[in-house]
Amino acid sequence: MPAAKNDLLSTGAIAKELGVSGTVVSKTIKALNLKPEIKKGVCSYYSKDAVKKIKAAIK
Repeated sequence: MPAAKNDLLSTGAIAKELGVSGTVVSKTIKALNLKPEIKKGVCSYYSKDAVKKIKAAIK
């Protein structure tokens, strides 16, 4: 079951939270082969667990 919508973040929101560019986040998501919790149109939304993985991979 997907997390509540307010717990999910878009790539741009993740980038803002981590203080990096959206390109860095997108490339990291692709490298980690992470799948979004929800896709709405062209926007993908990721859980807080995915954000933790992205943060760890960037550092």
